[in-house]
Amino acid sequence: MFDKWRRYSYAAQKTHRHRLLWVFLCFVALYILYNSLTSFFFSFRVLESNAMQPSLHAGDRLVFYSFSVYSLFSNFNSGDMPFGRGTVVLVDLNKGKNKNLFLSFLDGCARFFTAQRADLFGKEEHLYIKRVIGLPGDEITMTNFVIRVKPRGGSYNLTEFELSDKPYDVAIPQVPALWDESLPFSGNVDWLVLGEDECFVLSDDRSNTNDSRTWGPVPVELVTGKAIFRYWPFTGMGLL
Repeated sequence: MFDKWRRYSYAAQKTHRHRLLWVFLCFVALYILYNSLTSFFFSFRVLESNAMQPSLHAGDRLVFYSFSVYSLFSNFNSGDMPFGRGTVVLVDLNKGKNKNLFLSFLDGCARFFTAQRADLFGKEEHLYIKRVIGLPGDEITMTNFVIRVKPRGGSYNLTEFELSDKPYDVAIPQVPALWDESLPFSGNVDWLVLGEDECFVLSDDRSNTNDSRTWGPVPVELVTGKAIFRYWPFTGMGLL
């Protein structure tokens, strides 16, 4: 009798519709909140390779503070930058290129429903997780995979570790004795002076991984966020 009432009663159907409507509205509100946060304030990324080992590993999930809002009120070129030497950052080599809005919306849906495990753009997005080694105006050289930096206005050359805001380790590969030093991954880089709007980013794994050794200095406007928290795996959870 009760099931029959619930099936045919106008009041029961109205209550059921209201519940479905509230569930739908809550879902839409949650999705809008998620996209607002990930578009303007935070982004969530999965490290797909071991380019940042030993500090980070493939499969690590990171929260990045986005510079989208920050850049509206500050000028990176003026030296007022929200990252320093040693900061793990997100580099978007496709920033500024037009994207289809509908595809961007579908990409957001894919990320939302798969907890960042799937996206539509994939490698075409050209997003890289790297570490900032040099800032605008720095003089840089590399010997045996370790960078030495002369800060702008400074008098001495210091190693990247001495100038870093936070301690970190790098993976130094073993290379053949006759390895050609002119190759991008030889471990040696001649003196380089960064421009007023350039920074130098590297992988912690100094083997043959793409970074400023192959791209050259990166415009600071392509640095779109900095890593602030690792939430997976649980054993490595913590601030970065």
